[in-house]
Amino acid sequence: MDVSDEIKRLHELHQAGALSDAEFAQAKAKILSSVNLDKPGGQPNGQPGGAPSSPGSDLVQEFSRLRRSRSDRWLGGVCGGLGQVSGMESWIWRLVFALFALTFGFSAVIYILLWIFVPEDEIGN
Repeated sequence: MDVSDEIKRLHELHQAGALSDAEFAQAKAKILSSVNLDKPGGQPNGQPGGAPSSPGSDLVQEFSRLRRSRSDRWLGGVCGGLGQVSGMESWIWRLVFALFALTFGFSAVIYILLWIFVPEDEIGN
């Protein structure tokens, strides 16, 4: 679904009364803010012809934002950094790593690799 289809669908929902004026304006602004015409190709997500970006590229962008936290840490700040990027609480990430360590045993290796390869946050959120 491209941007024009999404806006058309939002307009239909607004006309049907499912969205208030404020909700319609907010949703429309969110859709339009995701379109960046300054990127190569002049199309949404920088793809020629307006093709959406692949889920893999979104994942790469998220990982490039990943930093180990200086303020929210127990060991290396990996779970605090994952919490900041994902929007989840860091204790949830700690629980996931602990459960995977107890059941499968490989999360300790993943945690150590993240500790080694993920840079530390400069500003210490």
